[in-house]
Amino acid sequence: MSLPLVSALLPGSPAAAAGVIVGDVLTAINGEQPRDVIQYQLLVDEPEVVLEIDRGGLDRTIVIDKAGGEPLGIEVQSSLFDQVRTCDNHCSFCFIYQLPPGMRKSLSLKDDDFRLSFLYGNFTTLTRFTEADLERVVSEGLSPLYVSIHATDPDLRSDMLRNRRGAMSLRWLRALLDHGIEVHGQVVVCPGVNDGDALEETLVGVLDEYPELASVAIVPLGVSDHSNEPEMRPHTVAEARAVIDCVERWQPRFLELLGHRLVFAADEYYLLAERPFPDSETYEGFPMHEDGIGMARTFELEFSGEVDQATSPKAGFFASVDAAPAEGYRAPRLGSVDPTCGPTETNSSDAGSQADGGNAVAVSLSPRPVPSNAPVGIVTGPYGAQVLGPILAEFDRPDVRLVVVDNQFFGGNIGVTGLMVGTDIGRVLAEQPIGHRYLLPDVCLSSGVFLDGTTPDELPRPVEIVPTDGRSLRAILDPNGQAA
Repeated sequence: MSLPLVSALLPGSPAAAAGVIVGDVLTAINGEQPRDVIQYQLLVDEPEVVLEIDRGGLDRTIVIDKAGGEPLGIEVQSSLFDQVRTCDNHCSFCFIYQLPPGMRKSLSLKDDDFRLSFLYGNFTTLTRFTEADLERVVSEGLSPLYVSIHATDPDLRSDMLRNRRGAMSLRWLRALLDHGIEVHGQVVVCPGVNDGDALEETLVGVLDEYPELASVAIVPLGVSDHSNEPEMRPHTVAEARAVIDCVERWQPRFLELLGHRLVFAADEYYLLAERPFPDSETYEGFPMHEDGIGMARTFELEFSGEVDQATSPKAGFFASVDAAPAEGYRAPRLGSVDPTCGPTETNSSDAGSQADGGNAVAVSLSPRPVPSNAPVGIVTGPYGAQVLGPILAEFDRPDVRLVVVDNQFFGGNIGVTGLMVGTDIGRVLAEQPIGHRYLLPDVCLSSGVFLDGTTPDELPRPVEIVPTDGRSLRAILDPNGQAA
């Protein structure tokens, strides 16, 4: 059991006015030692907050009077203060097992913790879920949650999880739905395992047993060069098209019977199948945007200005490992920068700093200033390039180009922008012209660090870290709104 550490303070906040400082350790709040940032938030929402603090080995008590629900103004270092509940499944498609050797230890943490599901949208299989967990979820209203289904057939699900409890753990999904908890499901489709007839049977099972689900994401497995599972392979074009056909057969059925389409195929399937993305209305508000469902359509709407508020993805697959607690459970970060600003001198420690409200960030990580009118290279992965290419073609800016980074670090079929690493980006940027502006999406960074442990200031060209949404990109490329 660790203790909450104050990592940042909001200037002028009740905590700052009361004398709390960065580095203080909160040993108790109103006489209780919180287990996680969820319990912490409930405690600090009280109008009177009594903090027991360890400051450099000296104990002190600080009493803070404020309005009930008023933010305390403290950002704590992590989201969980006790141990993360680790995963005891051994899925052959698990990406954690496919990481290259030598990566930092935190990235190898397999979690199956419902709290991280609530905070970050991580998917839990519920194989370690308990009655006590259900009681807490219901009593504290920890909704929505995200559940990995993969198959509704008990034997197939157990085989895929390589865990005998996988056959019965979906009973907790039924219990969550019975108590009114909003749940989003996910099916990772593995060719030859749970596709074809098995996928059809899973959607039948969803309709029969879990019709209250808010949505179900159908996503392809990722296979890196470091996988030790010979039966795990990427989809063929024909298999990707078959998955889309299955989803699009079921959507009207769910719409008729449940009032919404419920099931959605990941953007990656449409890219693999070389098919156009569905119309934006089909996504019904993009409930699974973070899972790669409708992200391309969202980006288009943001870039064109058809939506007012941008939705920037979190820091990729490993957000819960290295990032700060989820939005709504921390004080606003400091150092947000207006999206229309040009590259400026800054220190690399500012990379990725942004406000909870989603303000854009455009900062250079090199002391060498780059002219704001210099040609622009947008750094992206192969899938991102397929989405951005048509958008930029219509934007009609010949001085803006894509800098496509093939993922040699992970290899295999890994082509998403969020898994780009500094080693690969540096290799590609070294061949690009000096003096150009290079825009790097923040989704490939976590706390200013790439997954391979490198940082943007190690790249051979200065870069500007920008939010991974269309509205922010348009603001940077066309700050005056005058482009064709």
